[in-house]
Amino acid sequence: SAGLLAGEGGPQTGTMTECFDCDNCKESLYGRKYIQMDNGPYCIPCYDAHFANTCDECKELIGHDCRELYYEDRHYHEHCFRCFRCDRSLADEPFTCQGEELLCNDCYCSEFSSKCIACEKTVMPGSRKLEYNGQTWHEHCFICSSCQQPIGSRSFIPDKKDYYCVPCYESKFAPRCTRCKKTLTKGGVTYRDEPWHKECFVCTGCKTPLAGQQFTSQDDNPYCVKCFGSLYAKKCSACTKPITGFGGGKYVSFEDRHWHHNCFNCARCNTSLVGKGFIPDNDEILCRDCSSDL
Repeated sequence: SAGLLAGEGGPQTGTMTECFDCDNCKESLYGRKYIQMDNGPYCIPCYDAHFANTCDECKELIGHDCRELYYEDRHYHEHCFRCFRCDRSLADEPFTCQGEELLCNDCYCSEFSSKCIACEKTVMPGSRKLEYNGQTWHEHCFICSSCQQPIGSRSFIPDKKDYYCVPCYESKFAPRCTRCKKTLTKGGVTYRDEPWHKECFVCTGCKTPLAGQQFTSQDDNPYCVKCFGSLYAKKCSACTKPITGFGGGKYVSFEDRHWHHNCFNCARCNTSLVGKGFIPDNDEILCRDCSSDL
């Protein structure tokens, strides 16, 4: 806590001109200075002995004729109320209490306050500040490296020794979607080494989102399996379905016809002809046994 509390303590002194005794030592106060308390008058020595406070610094009594300063139930001679570091008088100065030590503001700032990394001036105790990565700024000194406006309590993004508010960083550095040209702030997908929003990366044919799905490309355009098969894939001569090659599928070609591996069978006995000899019979293919029966 910090502050400056000081006062000149003790009741007022007076002089008696009639018979009047000290309430403690019973000596006459005639012609002597005395101090009037609630329970009676006291001579100066008795007052100092019974009512004076003890200085918290030098541990001696604070006599009635001394200026007494006090702070948080502690009493000091005026000349004892000093900065613990530089010995500067705190009688009429603002100060701070650090533990049991009284410090002038200059010593407190020098020892316990930090300096603003931007303006290199002391960040005074109690002032608004921002701390990040072991460094300190005055709140008004922590500004965006692009728009030069104070960032305050808003989110920011560090970039080497610079700091940016989010809008400026996105405008300056964030990648832009290949399709919509807007910035990608998080997530997204990469296709052909280019960034895309997930919702922008869709099949060229049916516009179905392709993120997390199997897809292929034709002329650098992405297609889902269904559209690619419908538009570009070879058709199986047996089942007439597209031969896309997805899922590890293999196929057999003969002249201008094509078959899935599991569709390349003898038309009579349905035996697989993959890797075996076969005989074409018009639109059919036959194993050698079935062709010899013709």
